[in-house]
Amino acid sequence: MKQLLCTAFLLVCIVFTASSQENYLNQWPSFRGPFAKGFVENVKTVSSWNVETGDNVLWKTPIPGLGHSSPAIWDDKIFISTAVSSSGDNEVKIGLYGDGDAVEDESVHEFKLYCLDKNSGKIVWEKLATKRVPKVKRHTKASHADGTPATDGKHVVVFFGSNGLFCYNMNGDLVWQKDFDKMNAGPYNAPELEWGFSSSPIIHNDKVIVQCDYLGDCFLAAYEVNTGEEIWKTAREEVSTWSSPTVFEKDGKTQVVVNGWKHMGGYDFETGEEIWKMSGGGDVPTPTPVIANDLIFINNAHGRYSPIYAVKTDATGDITLGENETENESIVWSIKRGGAYMQTPLIYDGYLYNLQGNGSLSVFQASTGELMYKESLGSVGGFTASGVAANGQVYLCSEQGDVFVVRAGPDFEILQHNKMNDVVMASPAISGDVLYFRTQKSVFAIGNK
Repeated sequence: MKQLLCTAFLLVCIVFTASSQENYLNQWPSFRGPFAKGFVENVKTVSSWNVETGDNVLWKTPIPGLGHSSPAIWDDKIFISTAVSSSGDNEVKIGLYGDGDAVEDESVHEFKLYCLDKNSGKIVWEKLATKRVPKVKRHTKASHADGTPATDGKHVVVFFGSNGLFCYNMNGDLVWQKDFDKMNAGPYNAPELEWGFSSSPIIHNDKVIVQCDYLGDCFLAAYEVNTGEEIWKTAREEVSTWSSPTVFEKDGKTQVVVNGWKHMGGYDFETGEEIWKMSGGGDVPTPTPVIANDLIFINNAHGRYSPIYAVKTDATGDITLGENETENESIVWSIKRGGAYMQTPLIYDGYLYNLQGNGSLSVFQASTGELMYKESLGSVGGFTASGVAANGQVYLCSEQGDVFVVRAGPDFEILQHNKMNDVVMASPAISGDVLYFRTQKSVFAIGNK
């Protein structure tokens, strides 16, 4: 009898775990969705809409201030962050340029978190996290609310870099907050420049993971989601990094993977101990690592190289490539030049979509690195947002608000070219059959109408 009860309990636990995992995969809990993968299965997203006529626009909700964070979604709630300047300076300088200037705005800002009803766009609640002069200036293309919130269905965490990390419950009650010293994420070779902080937090198995690479004592840290108590903090020798961490589970082990220049690598989720590392590539790391088909995909750019790496998930130790190498025991394939500067790669149905800032789209066979095609989306200015996919379609946004819908697969075909009529710096989110776009002024829900 005892054995039967134990077996029944084990089966219930397995079913519960599988159900929880399936529920998580159907949410959009943080930047680029579950595990930063950037796509949703078994949904019917639309390919065309018109924001002027309202065709397939389900709702539109204005959001004050300036923020480049993406929507995070759990069940019927959408979370979005913003920073409202008392000076009213909410402008960004979009386009292709190399200036490293900062915005000279030392006014008091209100750092806010909004909760919207997913079905209507109605604001459910708004919370003022902090009100202060930002500790660090922002780049002319950045905002003071670049990091996407993260939620696990019980908590929502928003990270404003130097201006604090805040945890709320789903009703908007503050659970805990953490203060930080000045974290200037500026270029390592021009420390006088201030560009702002953009790494997004993630929540996994009751831990909040943050990556803080800046011109100072860089670190990766884990905090208890219910209390904010520090679980571990691992020092990193790194330059400023604007990437977000990713987690993945394999053979009962969970790993945190981060981008970098001196130190791309994987860390033990429970202890923060280093598992593997590599150096090289671009010296302004921004894209988030993505795990697919038992490979870790990392790209970065700026400087001499702009690589894409496909790393085995069982890598250990220092796996840095030699000067003339493109693969080794732990790296299945790589390219030295051609990887995106800002955009996180999208791996969808076996293909890797690599969108560069000038609108050049390269599609690779993800398992081998074979180039399927390289085409231009056209002369519509710069691209910053990362692509997402659903329903056999890839959605790619320009800074000017052009949304290209490309047919997924090895052959290049633009299905639709839609316009948001506003600046788009944030990556879209997907929930159910609906696309959610955060523009400079509003959040849009796009779906069958």
